[in-house]
Amino acid sequence: MAVYTEVTDEDLVAFLAPYDLGPVLSLKGIAEGVENSNFLLHTGAGAFILTLYEKRVDEADLPFFLGLMDHLAARGLRCPQPVKTRAGKALGTLAGRPAAIVTFLEGLSLRRPARGHCEALGAALADFHRLGEGFALTRRNSLSLADWPALFEPARARADSVSAGLTAFVDAELRFLQAHWPQGLPHGIIHADLFPDNVLFLNDEVSGLIDFYFACADAYAYDLVICLNAWCFEPDGSYNMTKGRGLIESYRAHRPLSAAEIDALPILARGAALRFALTRLVDWLNVPPGALVRPKDPAEYVAKLRFHQLVESPRDLGASV
Repeated sequence: MAVYTEVTDEDLVAFLAPYDLGPVLSLKGIAEGVENSNFLLHTGAGAFILTLYEKRVDEADLPFFLGLMDHLAARGLRCPQPVKTRAGKALGTLAGRPAAIVTFLEGLSLRRPARGHCEALGAALADFHRLGEGFALTRRNSLSLADWPALFEPARARADSVSAGLTAFVDAELRFLQAHWPQGLPHGIIHADLFPDNVLFLNDEVSGLIDFYFACADAYAYDLVICLNAWCFEPDGSYNMTKGRGLIESYRAHRPLSAAEIDALPILARGAALRFALTRLVDWLNVPPGALVRPKDPAEYVAKLRFHQLVESPRDLGASV
């Protein structure tokens, strides 16, 4: 989340006119993440999140994202719910951007999750996968293996300026993954971006999952390794086996993993590390002038990829076979 597009008072009042939210009390930009313009909105009806959709978000995908939140919330998952106008619309236009309002969830994201938090995440991720079944809409993963070469191409000429030899490193990894990527794994709707800043906690319990704007149809196990990469490495770059084991085993207790899924974890983890290294590289090289945004260093995920290149077994990630 970030602020790329500013909102004037006049435009905000006009945008809110079709809603039953009362008067505007305050609007504050949220300076985290890199994808959309997000604001904490306070009105007479309470606190909400206002999002203006930018950059990689395709407007045609917004009914999928907003509908998924409705679907999951109706089945008991703690996640934001789209707020609708008096005419029943969840999507509008503000400052020339597609925009929506969702409910505000109480809770804090964690900077240093412990094993117990990873276990809670595993259960919440499994619930997300189970409760997403039956959702009527679908969306292909637009940042999957087939898309990574094109994603890398605009950054290719400057990649070595970020890290010496990065271009050759990425090319070699793409060739490896294209030759070894697992096929036919159980799949459905995944979150695809469940980093610590997208999980809220109260009293060490998950109080909500947020930011569904990368959700798509893909292998469930791929979603699991995205979480392993985001939650189970320490600040010094080392992999915390205890956290990894806790996350995987808690997930398995709520949604069993097949033998094929377990076997695929090391390769999927390599792919997930490359995917985030590439998107961070693109963002690192293309920060819009004046944007209230903190780009994330791709070096973190390059280092995680180098770790996964040495993994020989799912046991190295904490998975019992």
